[in-house]
Amino acid sequence: MTNQPTTSPVSGKSRTWFWLVTPLLLSLAGTGIYFHNGEAAPEQKAEKGSKGRRFFQEDDAPAVVAVETARSGDFPVYLNALGTVTALKTVTVKPRVDGELVKVHFSEGQLVKAGDLLAEIDPRPFQVQLQQVQGQLQRDQALLKNAELDQSRYQTLLEQDSIAAQQTVTQESVVKQYRGSVEMDQALVDNAKLQLNYAKLTAPISGRVGLRQVDQGNIVRAGDANGLVVITQLQPISVVFTLPEDRLPEVAKRYRQGQDIGIEAYDRSGKTKLAAGKLIALDNQIDPATGTIKLKAEFDNREQTLFANQFVNVRMHLETLRGVTQIPAAALQHDGQGPFVYVVDGENVAHLRRIEPGPGNDEKIAVPNALAAGEALIVNGSDRVKDGAKVDVAERDGQTVAAQPNANPPDSEAGKRRRRG
Repeated sequence: MTNQPTTSPVSGKSRTWFWLVTPLLLSLAGTGIYFHNGEAAPEQKAEKGSKGRRFFQEDDAPAVVAVETARSGDFPVYLNALGTVTALKTVTVKPRVDGELVKVHFSEGQLVKAGDLLAEIDPRPFQVQLQQVQGQLQRDQALLKNAELDQSRYQTLLEQDSIAAQQTVTQESVVKQYRGSVEMDQALVDNAKLQLNYAKLTAPISGRVGLRQVDQGNIVRAGDANGLVVITQLQPISVVFTLPEDRLPEVAKRYRQGQDIGIEAYDRSGKTKLAAGKLIALDNQIDPATGTIKLKAEFDNREQTLFANQFVNVRMHLETLRGVTQIPAAALQHDGQGPFVYVVDGENVAHLRRIEPGPGNDEKIAVPNALAAGEALIVNGSDRVKDGAKVDVAERDGQTVAAQPNANPPDSEAGKRRRRG
């Protein structure tokens, strides 16, 4: 008889409790570690709190700013506008007679002078027509001469009372008739010569020819819409631009006084100067839809940098202010009361000063009053500046300024920004 192993009821229960209790103990152990770690770093919380307190205290630190010095000198006043290059003359060369285009004497894009031969139409039909009317003229001239001789003889015979007076009067009428025929024939000869001249197409103006519209060998007609080629005058050339009506009085005043008003043309980006000219005309009315007026400037265009219908940026030199105080455009600020600047004195204290700015450009602004040359103006960092507050000048006229000893705590935000600068 084989002995079978038996399992104790107690040992079975122990294993059951082991598998039930073990996960619970592991969970409690993890929770204890979590709470232990959360409370184990009071110094970290204290450090975070101290950082927050330092940041709060740094609001009282002087604002770090950059300043530039106001200067005195001549300030040119410019008015900016958008313009379009317009040729003074543009001519479409069209044939004035019908015929075959037998020769083309120009190249596309070539510069030509007035009177230069451009093309030829077959002249033979017009030469034949000229010969025909010239023969008719010679015939009528001979008839006229014979009639005049007869009239002279009749007049002599009339004086001798050898013929009737009526015959003499009739002969005078015949002479007048032949004279009329001769004049008509002469007109026909002149017209035939003109048609023959029209067979040669010449340049009516000086300029640059465009692309050829008709090739050699084609039949051209006087009624062709496109013509043979377009000639555009490039020297001189004009630019038409507009200005707001508010600027018209000062421009018109100088124009009526006969002063030369300089005009400069720049490319589309406004960086490259293309040509320089002068104002030559003002329009006679203001456009009510836009509130602007048209002006025209003329350029000699010696470098041929301007082309018809080209878009350009226009700068009009209106006047030059002599010995005026100039400030950086970045220094000017505005609030509800108007424009102002922050002036920094020798003690690095910022003072708000109200000004009335004059003409300006992208970099400088003229200030006729309220500022003197040599005063330092805040151009950067003014968002944290208050009137009468001390500031930390980190940069002056583009040059970095060394930090003053103990001016800012080493760990302050201002000190960090100074070290980064």
